[in-house]
Amino acid sequence: MTELPQPPNQPPTPSGYGHLPGPPQQGYGFAPQGENPYAQQPGCPPQPPTVPQHQVGPGGTGSGGPGPGKAPGRKLILVVAASVAAVLVLGGVGYVAFSGGDKDPEPVAQEPADAKPSGSPSVDKGDGNGDGGGAPTDLNAGRKQGEDKVLWLKTVKIDGPGMGVDAAAQWVAGDTVVKSLWKNLTAYAVADGKERWTLPFPAQICSAAPQTTAEGRTVVMYRDGEGDNTSCNQLRVVDLRSGKEVWSKEVPSEGVFDIFTSPTLSMTGDTVTVSRGGTASAFKISNGDKLFANPLGDGCNADSYEAGNGRMIALATCSDEDSTAEVQGIDPVTGAKGWAYRLPANFKVTSIYSVNPTVIDIGDEKTKQRSIVVLGPDGKQTATLAGEGSFAVGCGDTGLFRSLATCPSAVVDANTLYLPTAAGTGKANEIVAFDLATGKAKWRSPAGDKRTLTPLKAANGQLIAYRKAEREQGGEVISIPADGGTPTALLRHPSGPAAPVERTFTLPKLEFADGRFFISSTHLRAQGQEEKLLMVFGK
Repeated sequence: MTELPQPPNQPPTPSGYGHLPGPPQQGYGFAPQGENPYAQQPGCPPQPPTVPQHQVGPGGTGSGGPGPGKAPGRKLILVVAASVAAVLVLGGVGYVAFSGGDKDPEPVAQEPADAKPSGSPSVDKGDGNGDGGGAPTDLNAGRKQGEDKVLWLKTVKIDGPGMGVDAAAQWVAGDTVVKSLWKNLTAYAVADGKERWTLPFPAQICSAAPQTTAEGRTVVMYRDGEGDNTSCNQLRVVDLRSGKEVWSKEVPSEGVFDIFTSPTLSMTGDTVTVSRGGTASAFKISNGDKLFANPLGDGCNADSYEAGNGRMIALATCSDEDSTAEVQGIDPVTGAKGWAYRLPANFKVTSIYSVNPTVIDIGDEKTKQRSIVVLGPDGKQTATLAGEGSFAVGCGDTGLFRSLATCPSAVVDANTLYLPTAAGTGKANEIVAFDLATGKAKWRSPAGDKRTLTPLKAANGQLIAYRKAEREQGGEVISIPADGGTPTALLRHPSGPAAPVERTFTLPKLEFADGRFFISSTHLRAQGQEEKLLMVFGK
């Protein structure tokens, strides 16, 4: 096998460093030949299929344009394809793009609520029974023995713009779940779905941090006006428990090329970073004071920041002939660079699975070579992952406000990366656990039924995962022991009328917290018809 050039001052790459045979293949995370791989339309989410009234189309926040050092935008689902014989790259795995979705959308088991004036979301406040307004429908009817309950369902009716509206953000804060929808944040009681508060914004919400502080605060951005020629440069900190604004400010421009199209937000400690198309800056969450901005000049300049779990890193581009990419360890208070990991020539960071520990996905657009590498606290490469299978990790730009670090189907804890394999027709998929110390696969989840299995989070040494609902069978939340043993069911969602509602959420966001499962739509058609927003399951 042909070895790739080694980054400067880096240890030799483990064995297995190879190349794809034959001519370049299409779909390895990059645009097909003839397309501009860097072309995208920030702020324009993919449009769900048109469906009849009372139906919905098939079903973790849009990144900005992929500036220097970033990979081009990709489809909604990124599938990592690998075989031991042919696709081992840096000891890692190779990637192909795949776009999927369920066919034959099922009708929503509810009638539309009364319409409100055009442009104003109408949220059915409900009574906790999940009927969604109109003619009552018992989503728990015909519950089988051992099945748990639908706690409630929220629906909305909106007359919005032709491209629809985003509803990408969701946070669970104590006994409240907060959902973004177009120009509002709305909070509901997790137990019964009663509305707690609604916080309106002057214009469209265009970005949101996925994290919250210990006090239950988060950061949201909205546009500076209505219309196509506005900027996503208005920053607001919100107390998710009270629904009150803490402070708001306009993010100052760092230069004539600082374009606020689709910034991404990332938080750690008292710092929030705002990254947008090669420019980035950071502010104190507590009071809005500016902390730092990415320095410009010779050397390797940060294009964007990602933060989480007490650590911050930057993706940088170096001012050499090849515009080499670099990952840097950043002090979240001062912005000072602590360490740097130089990528091989022509490689870019395509996804960040975790900031702490640092687990990144890198690839070469031309050769289609890819790898997943683990970096230690000092930025040195400690492992390269190698495994067999096709992995559907849900990374890549979707047009919603989602950063490179948000891979909704990839979960990382202190020692392990969990990736789901791609679901085949009529076949059950699996979850593979990779040891971050050795890069080797530790276990594969036991084969189960044919419902798609998605990792949600790692907690108390166990992996929490979700089995997707089917037409006549509800979903399920399970826990898998650290050694990959027999799964235990935490929630069994009801079948009957609830199952087709659960399985047809549009681009769903999934979350399990305090014994409850939350599934919500992240984009709505907003054509004056009743649409599902948020559904909650529990005991």
